[in-house]
Amino acid sequence: MSRAGCAGPVGIVGAGAVGQAVATTLMTSALPEQLLLASRTAGQAAALADDLDDMRQAAGSPVRAQTCAIADLSACAAVVIALRASFANTRQADVRMGGLRANAPVVRAVAGALRGFHGTVLVVTNPVDLMTRLFAEVSGCRRVFGIGSNLDTARYRLALATSLDVPADAVQGHVIGEHGDGAVVCASATTVNGLPVTVPLQHIRDELRTRPGLISAGVGRTRAGPAGAVLSTLRKALGVTDGVEELSVAYGESWLGIPVRFRAGAPVPSLPGLDADEQRQLTATALRLRDAYAALPTSSPPSRDPLDSGPIR
Repeated sequence: MSRAGCAGPVGIVGAGAVGQAVATTLMTSALPEQLLLASRTAGQAAALADDLDDMRQAAGSPVRAQTCAIADLSACAAVVIALRASFANTRQADVRMGGLRANAPVVRAVAGALRGFHGTVLVVTNPVDLMTRLFAEVSGCRRVFGIGSNLDTARYRLALATSLDVPADAVQGHVIGEHGDGAVVCASATTVNGLPVTVPLQHIRDELRTRPGLISAGVGRTRAGPAGAVLSTLRKALGVTDGVEELSVAYGESWLGIPVRFRAGAPVPSLPGLDADEQRQLTATALRLRDAYAALPTSSPPSRDPLDSGPIR
């Protein structure tokens, strides 16, 4: 079910690779009426706004882009957190956890600046399940979602469709849990054209594990996929269309990815049926994420104000 229009502007925090991809995607979609861009590097945000304005003129988009301070995002219908602190990620496994200590202070600071925000917040920053929980608890915002499992699910459906030589839209299935090594493929509930299917699990898991690295090795960072996940989720969270997105939300003592059904913008978490092994995997992932979050310092002030200086990418 679709509805016309979109309520209010959308803000983006972070003007690096992912923030640029999200901004470009939203500009061409004409979903928001305005884009507000916030970054610690004012020149980078201003350059992105100018580039988007050129695009707006060339493409005839109605969306206007301008820079702003973090505090100016309070009037937005939604804010996308796409920042990335400077750090060198040398991990060979559990790669997305590599940014935990570097990104947490910056996310904490932005969450504090947006405390009490009434709109929707989509967190893209990795490790996304932990950063989503951190943002929600520091900010007190009630509509905070992480987009990691959404992207994993899109990759799963594409990989399975390719393996079975069927159209991607014929595949219905989910990847839940962690956006990372704790991802759970819901093979038991997956269907093709409405019928149960045998999923080549090892092949699919290998594809899900290696695909992000291959993309990053070729173009430096995954960006188009996360931007597509943001657009798809915003359409539902802002009530433009109804449907299901796999998003990181509160689940027991953790935050992790599960399907969320939106109807007129209202979210209802809807965990799919799981077999015993999938349930065991999900429980283990939930405990792992709970313990990783508990190990974060309750206050992790950076050496300088993360809102005022240094690059966010």
